[in-house]
Amino acid sequence: MTALHTPAGPPAAPGPAQDERSWLARACAAAAAGDPGWELRFAQAGRRCRALGDAARVDLLAAARPDAATVTRLYRQGTAAERRAVLLALPRLGLEPAHGVPLLEDALRTNDTRLLAAALGPYAARHLDAHAWRHAVLKCLFTGTPVSCVFALAGRARGDGELARMLRAFAGERTAANRAVPEDLHHVLALTEEER
Repeated sequence: MTALHTPAGPPAAPGPAQDERSWLARACAAAAAGDPGWELRFAQAGRRCRALGDAARVDLLAAARPDAATVTRLYRQGTAAERRAVLLALPRLGLEPAHGVPLLEDALRTNDTRLLAAALGPYAARHLDAHAWRHAVLKCLFTGTPVSCVFALAGRARGDGELARMLRAFAGERTAANRAVPEDLHHVLALTEEER
């Protein structure tokens, strides 16, 4: 008895994620080739690549390799999502701290938790000075941004007596105001007590 053979139908239509990856690949190739239209594609990426999220804009920035003035303009004039992409892309753009750190500092002044999280990646771990980094950690605790977003947290917090002092003062203020002390604070405080 022979098995019935079911003829294969037409190939399945490409799904949305595949379409998005194709669009992004073309956009990145054009940006890498110096096509000035890449900035328009950077703005369009949010609606053209919904499934890819921030990664689409980050890849586009990395392909374009814009100069510091362009990166700064894209950040300053951008939507929250575009600003977040610039912050996430900083480790791949090769910007000198004199140009990149002011963007981090601007993001750290906001209460937008997604911008805060994006700002505290590898670029911040390398280039934020101790004072600014400590205040960024406190800003996370104050806004409820999980400290898990802070790149290399354990390494920088370890043995940091000044950070420990700031954390204890913050916890004391919260307790005096009958407000809960964030659980993340205890985690970071424990890190500061580890020896370098």
